[in-house]
Amino acid sequence: MILEVQAIDTYYGLGHILHGLSLKVGEGEVVALLGRNGAGKTTTLCSITGLRPPRKGAIRYKGRDIAGLDTHRISRAGIALVPETRGIFSYLSARENLSIAERKGSRWQLAMVLERFPRLKERLHHKGRELSGGEQQMLAIARALLTGPDLLLLDEPSQGLAPIVVNDVMSTIRELKTERVSMLLVEQNAEMALALADRVYVIDHGTVVFEGTPAALRDDAQVMGTYLGVGA
Repeated sequence: MILEVQAIDTYYGLGHILHGLSLKVGEGEVVALLGRNGAGKTTTLCSITGLRPPRKGAIRYKGRDIAGLDTHRISRAGIALVPETRGIFSYLSARENLSIAERKGSRWQLAMVLERFPRLKERLHHKGRELSGGEQQMLAIARALLTGPDLLLLDEPSQGLAPIVVNDVMSTIRELKTERVSMLLVEQNAEMALALADRVYVIDHGTVVFEGTPAALRDDAQVMGTYLGVGA
């Protein structure tokens, strides 16, 4: 396993958000993390990346416990986060946003990334605030790849995007999967997540309530209805 989250408890102030949460991501595997708003999905990603370290439990990346490490050290170890907010610097150009993330040792260099996202190549000199939502999402993913991650964390990559752009994002994730990039995908669009994932976790109030394959989740009408709001 490239990532093992073991019984973590995470808080925001006095608020106890994650309750003994555990999950795993294998080498080259896409794992979806699903749940309603407020279930603890983004907090899970923040715990892994050191933005909100857990008070209890362990987070093992390539066998090493990284819980409590500084965020920049976790990034350098090979974990990249594409945040829900995308985190684009609005007054910097697309090229400048990418330059910030470039690393010499990365298996993805700028030319390769621009081949994958030709629209970005056309928009390199435009400021972040001038890009469409889909272009900003492409920029956020491209920037994460330039850091050379072995594990990519994607937080709501389809949020606010037109259906045709969602298809582009799905295609990108599928391509990365063929390149054996391990991914943990947080997504409100359950159908998109189930189409991409090898395994699925569903959480509610910071606790795992389902673990299994996409097919098993589709067949579980109670979990789909109760925790994801999807009818039979």
